[in-house]
Amino acid sequence: MSTGQQLAYIRVSTITGNTARQLDGMTFDLVFEDKVSGKDTNRPQLQAMKKHARTGDTIHIHEISRLARNTSDLLKLVEEFTGKGVTLIFHKENLTFTGGANNPMNTLMLTLLGAVASFERSLINERSAEGRAVSKKHQGRKDSLTLEQQAQIRARQSESKVALAEEYGVSRATIYNTLKTA
Repeated sequence: MSTGQQLAYIRVSTITGNTARQLDGMTFDLVFEDKVSGKDTNRPQLQAMKKHARTGDTIHIHEISRLARNTSDLLKLVEEFTGKGVTLIFHKENLTFTGGANNPMNTLMLTLLGAVASFERSLINERSAEGRAVSKKHQGRKDSLTLEQQAQIRARQSESKVALAEEYGVSRATIYNTLKTA
């Protein structure tokens, strides 16, 4: 059993994120809690924990993705902590890393699960970008013509664009744009 401090690292991605479920019911000598993205290691409480952790300490982490969302950062952090004689325990994955005593299976699992966390972060970024694009598209003013009116204009595309614009009370550009999106 470790003679050092029992430390906890808890992270959520947003200020409003709820940390309550992470390491719930456990007690620690010190808890380091970040409410920022895990995209890199520039996190205030992670940096504070790196400075604080000493030989014999044990760091408890709910799951791998809470420590890092990037495989290389994850491997570097584990190596850095275990190199100082600090034990890391990832509770959800049931993996423990200690200086000099890591087994190949744990290292393989850490690398694979770290890659999954990195992939998941990429998917989250992709979905967020898609959501922002859709939101931006819908923030403009409403269409001048209903879908039914647009269909009517497309059906009458051989007629004068000026006459159609006057009839529907829109600009000629709106008529041409409607015909382009057919």
